[in-house]
Amino acid sequence: MLRAILFDLDDTLLDHHSAAAAAVVDWAAELGLAGGPDHVRARWAEASDRHYRRYQARELTFVEQRRERVREFLGHNLDDAEADDQFGRYLTRYEAGWAVFPDVRPALGRVRAAGFAAAILTNGDASHQALKVRRLGLRDLPVMASSEFPAGKPDPRAFLGACARLGVAPAETLMVGDSLDNDVRGAEGADLQAVLLDRHDQHPSYEGPRITTLHDLPLPI
Repeated sequence: MLRAILFDLDDTLLDHHSAAAAAVVDWAAELGLAGGPDHVRARWAEASDRHYRRYQARELTFVEQRRERVREFLGHNLDDAEADDQFGRYLTRYEAGWAVFPDVRPALGRVRAAGFAAAILTNGDASHQALKVRRLGLRDLPVMASSEFPAGKPDPRAFLGACARLGVAPAETLMVGDSLDNDVRGAEGADLQAVLLDRHDQHPSYEGPRITTLHDLPLPI
């Protein structure tokens, strides 16, 4: 019997991709960097993914991964203060672009009306992810972040830790997220149920539960 639903945050509830893409293009234009918008977005995404994975593996702190992203993207050996300043210029733009997807609030209303507990399980720094949730007006959703657990998704300890906090068994919990590896396979590896939110139809051949909008989240399950 299902009792709780865990939602990923970035690109599941929050349109992270759009906010990050717009922010880095504007920041790069301010700096006069060469390359068109597609090139700039691709370079930033590559640097971000690489160093964020290092943060999730506990090779870098949250602040250090930000600095390494900037250094790689700009191609300069900046000192910490310079890297922090440059990342701050990007961050201001990124935060200004935060927005929830249109299907989020209706879906959360359906989840609560059906009597399920709902929470967020996100990879990232707890304080930063909680700030996103507050800014988005989702304050009533508990936020559990990978920085609070021994490891982030897809490590089973992240999912098991979240279930323990909610007081539910893994088999009674559904994970909903956009990452096939981090959210879906990670959850299944910890004996949770899982639904892939494939907003951009990137995994049409996936044979497990898959939706392209939260409007289609099947309730009750």
